[in-house]
Amino acid sequence: MQKKFKKSNLEQQVSHIPKKVIWCKKCLISNQRPRIMFDSNGICSACKYAEYKNEINWDKRHDELKRLLDKHRSKNANWDVLVPSSGGKDSGYVAHQLKYKYGMNPLTVTWSPLSYTDIGRENLQSKIDSGFTNLLCTPNGIFQKKLARLCFEQLGDAFHVFVLGQINYPFQLAAKLGIELVFYGENGELEYAGDPKYVDRPYKPSEEWLTQHFKGTSFKNLLKYGLNNGYLNKSDFTEGDLTFYDSPDLKELKKNKIKGKYFFSYFKKWIPQENFYYCAENTGFKANPIRTEGSYSKYSSLDDKFDGFHYYLRFIKFGLGRCVEEVSHEIRDKHITREEGLALMKQYEGEFPKKYYQEFLQYLNISDKQFWNVVDSWRPKHLWKKEGKKWKLKFPPK
Repeated sequence: MQKKFKKSNLEQQVSHIPKKVIWCKKCLISNQRPRIMFDSNGICSACKYAEYKNEINWDKRHDELKRLLDKHRSKNANWDVLVPSSGGKDSGYVAHQLKYKYGMNPLTVTWSPLSYTDIGRENLQSKIDSGFTNLLCTPNGIFQKKLARLCFEQLGDAFHVFVLGQINYPFQLAAKLGIELVFYGENGELEYAGDPKYVDRPYKPSEEWLTQHFKGTSFKNLLKYGLNNGYLNKSDFTEGDLTFYDSPDLKELKKNKIKGKYFFSYFKKWIPQENFYYCAENTGFKANPIRTEGSYSKYSSLDDKFDGFHYYLRFIKFGLGRCVEEVSHEIRDKHITREEGLALMKQYEGEFPKKYYQEFLQYLNISDKQFWNVVDSWRPKHLWKKEGKKWKLKFPPK
């Protein structure tokens, strides 16, 4: 029997968030984003990186990419690079470029969303049909749902179970298959305002994953908490079911000469809109016919019905939802002005993802009342105020 909901300290990012809210003067991100940095002029680290990208010698970076690929290129046409790929525009761009422009032999791998959308499955199949062998891992459904509820309540993010597999599954496979090179799309810490210390390194070492991807809590500690507090039973899973949620042993990665996550954005100037056009032409990628809840775009995060709740809970915890990420990147890319971005945020930022709400409740086995109890427990007092029956941000972007 699960105990009454009570928050733990498993989510370690929130304790480091400053209580005074500052909004970037160039884009629309705030200092509430974990690991973000601001300079003395009130400019965020992502905007600083966007400026820095204009100074990078991309021809030199391209030569660096070719040398890296030549070093790992298979001599017998076996898999020589592994690309985590949902079939979306970014991973599709990386995989297609590696195979058809650079002559590599990529194996694409997919960690299944919590609940597939039709367009997500269609895009994954279209990518496969464009010339790729793909391994899809769909985890134990009983364990996944219970783990998602644990993450929803104790980390403020049910989607965290996807992040665990999306990061760890590819590296577990790479180690087992002897593939030394694992390529992701963009370095989110640089592109979306986080820790800029790897600005001139093409990969992120695995030692950084705990703080930058896993909210400061290892999977083993998360599992232990779930077992000790009634979220999980040992009958819910076998040892094999745990394999792909957990990080590979660092010694095993080093033994297999796997340095960490390589980012295509280090070698190629990263422009999400251009990735969309590229994949629409080359991998059969299709956007949604309607915009994504919480934003104005039609081509981001399409494959999981419950992805919107990840961004909604992020909005609750940090005052930063889905729309702010997209407008801020487009401001940095000079596709829109800050004023245009602010208008879009006022219209869409923090929108509740109602389309799949009932399915989300059923997936987690909770009621509407339980959902809102958890949501409200994650509202920081320095960010939120209640006026009548409505919650409002104390310091909205301006």
